Amino acid sequence: MLVKYLKTLLPSSALTLALAACGTADNPQPPYGVAWGEDIRNETEAESVAVVAKAEPAPTPTPTIDAQTAAARDELATRLEAIGEEFGGSMGIAVVDVDGDWSTGFNENKLLPQQSVSKTWVSLTALLMAEQGQLDLDAPIRVSREDLTLFHQPIRGEILRDGAVETTMGELIERAIQQSDNTANNAILTRVGGPRAVRRMLDVQGLEAIRFGPGEKPMQSAIAGLKWRDSYSYENNFFTARELVPAQVREEAFENYLADPVDGATPLGIARALGRIADDKVLSPEGAEQFLTIMANTRSGPRRLKGARADGWVVSHKTGTGQFWKGQQSGYNDVGVLFAPDSSPYAVAVMIGRTERPTIERMEMMQSVTRAVIAYHEALPANEDS
Repeated sequence: MLVKYLKTLLPSSALTLALAACGTADNPQPPYGVAWGEDIRNETEAESVAVVAKAEPAPTPTPTIDAQTAAARDELATRLEAIGEEFGGSMGIAVVDVDGDWSTGFNENKLLPQQSVSKTWVSLTALLMAEQGQLDLDAPIRVSREDLTLFHQPIRGEILRDGAVETTMGELIERAIQQSDNTANNAILTRVGGPRAVRRMLDVQGLEAIRFGPGEKPMQSAIAGLKWRDSYSYENNFFTARELVPAQVREEAFENYLADPVDGATPLGIARALGRIADDKVLSPEGAEQFLTIMANTRSGPRRLKGARADGWVVSHKTGTGQFWKGQQSGYNDVGVLFAPDSSPYAVAVMIGRTERPTIERMEMMQSVTRAVIAYHEALPANEDS
């Protein structure tokens, strides 16, 4: 499972070689007439986008374990509790030992904002559709000024310079995950069928305790007390408009988002979802290898979880960072799968809902979680002498 491919860390552009052959449909229109951009988080109507068959049930946990494994688990649980208590505030940690079918954490069932972590589910939807022949990852896509969003979007400069960027779905996935490019992510979201398709994928795959919001543009506007306008994608128009929002309105919008985030998820929900991907229970084995290799090449957050990786370890991860208001940040996250030198996978989610702590302290806290996972792996019976 994910041994040879992740060890060699082939260039993530190989995605199109392995998965594009599975897709035959054209990209420009959403499948089956699904509407885009709707905030239908609580919808119960039947969905029209079926990406894969219903996910298989979770395996039954092993009833007994040896004393050394039990001690290692107790130590990890204690360390995570201490990390969470020391950092304080609104945050949560979850670790899933995928091979051991065991999890632990701190506030692991707390609903917290995902921010750009949600790009994971957009790209996952596209890859599943490609495996089902509903998307061609190599089909040409034209990303233009109409696709522009806000905040971090490296592709924006290319679009403004050339008028548009000719690309593919496979390349957009790499940009969205590795660079956390909001416009690339929005282009994918549009072409897979919008928020409804992503929510449907989460439901069909049994990826629980993960919400998907209305999309970056309406969500980020609402957090700032605004309603999205296309003009916000240009120059500094969004920031200018945000500065004009009355403080009371801005604060109420910020607090409402944190109290019930439309893109909220629990650390345990995310860790379990990533664990299922690593265990080949969502994508095909080839698709999982490709996706986790793309995540291993993520450029954002090099000093978060990845900052404490030891020799021989691979960290496939996705970061998320939210807006500021009065010195507080709404969401500062890193989630991923940590692969030990023997390829044992550990799914990890560290999520900060609201914090005033300096960035260096947030990164140090996340690195301490990585070190705790490494220590846990080395304490297991099969690895104690490694």
